[in-house]
Amino acid sequence: MKYLVFLFSILLFSCTSSEKKLTAQQIIDKTIVASGTDKIKNSKITFKFRDLNYTAIRENGKFELSREIDTVKDVLTNDGFKRFVKGNETELDEEMNGKITNSINSVHYFSVLPFGLNDKAVRKKLLPSTKIKDKEYYKIEVSFVENGGGEDFEDVFIYWIGKQDFLIDYLAYSYHTNGGGKRFRVLKEQCNRNGIRFVDYHNYKPLTKEIKLINLDDAFENNQLKKVSEIVLEDIKVEILD
Repeated sequence: MKYLVFLFSILLFSCTSSEKKLTAQQIIDKTIVASGTDKIKNSKITFKFRDLNYTAIRENGKFELSREIDTVKDVLTNDGFKRFVKGNETELDEEMNGKITNSINSVHYFSVLPFGLNDKAVRKKLLPSTKIKDKEYYKIEVSFVENGGGEDFEDVFIYWIGKQDFLIDYLAYSYHTNGGGKRFRVLKEQCNRNGIRFVDYHNYKPLTKEIKLINLDDAFENNQLKKVSEIVLEDIKVEILD
């Protein structure tokens, strides 16, 4: 009996040690593979979000991210942003240019998470593990360096990644545009298109500004968040490019 207890203790210690050895980088790498988003680097993805049609074409580091409604098409590439009306390029003032660029980038960024979390500007930090609804999660904070982190480099994200499936079920972020704030997203539905996982979310905000970003998971379980919207992608189509 003593031998069995000793053996069990060794196995338990071994499992715990193995878990501790996983770094934030290793967890993100596993998450990207588990979600199939490693395929996105060479792909064409189209979807509809809030009555706008979005298209993302990515080929070996080059990208073209666009949105379209009626006769207006906004296009963001490695070279910058352009707006076309009835096929003709239209000039916009700098402020409007920045707002549209941020909007396009944000929708496309969230649509394919965790793709993008290995960009050079991304900094990852492993936080203490946690449980939500009796499921165990790794908790990883993501921030950005100013050089290469875009206009929203001050934004901070937290991802809750299942310890067994390495999939993101929850995410939170703080932002500074339009007065700033915090959001907590909860898995609503998921689907698979050509081997890539896409997720719809319930979108919440904290009832008080005092609730810290890092504690939004606890606030969610304690009913201290208010649902403000749903993030739903429709008509998703994926083409893997050679």
